[in-house]
This record gives sequence, structure tokens and C-alpha cells, in this order.
Amino acid sequence: MIDDRVSQYCKWETYTSREAAVNYVKDIAIPHPWFKAICLESRPIGAIYVTPFTGGDRCRGELSYALGSKYWGQGIATKAVKMVVNCIFNEWPDLPKK
Repeated sequence: MIDDRVSQYCKWETYTSREAAVNYVKDIAIPHPWFKAICLESRPIGAIYVTPFTGGDRCRGELSYALGSKYWGQGIATKAVKMVVNCIFNEWPDLPKK
């Protein structure tokens, strides 16, 4: 994601080349157990992912997202989070609904 306004809140830095972005997708996004693109009109504008905890914490997970700053304040991330929450509890039965 080439958006300094977004990456300032993330653990990663802004990708400055296509190669760096492709490597991120290849090395991080594809092998991740639950990583999805947030799309608008069939174009990716962000990402949302859930990371499962392991062992005794299998009943927990962490939801994270990043959205291009151009799309902030439009309810897009809120809608994506609601969609993920609705399906992740079905896909991961160890996560209790509270």
C-alpha cells in the first residue's frame, strides 16, 4: 500500500515499489490463514485479516485492517469488519461469541 497516512499507524512502512508490494502479498498475505482484500468496484483499496491465537488462547483472535486514506470516513471499514465478524465465528468454532 503506497499511502503514508495509512502506514503511519501500522507496523510496516509504505511500499515504495511494485516489487516490495508483490513480495508482501507473496510472503505475508497469501500464506496468512485469513487475509482478504477490501475491494470497491472490483479494485483493492485495503485489506482485512484475522490472526488466530494458539494453544490455550485458541478461543481468541485479532482482527486488523488497513484502508487507503482516500476511503476513510465512508463506512467502508465498518462494513468490512461487520462482514468478517459475521463469518469468522462460523469458520473458527473455537472463537466464542460473547
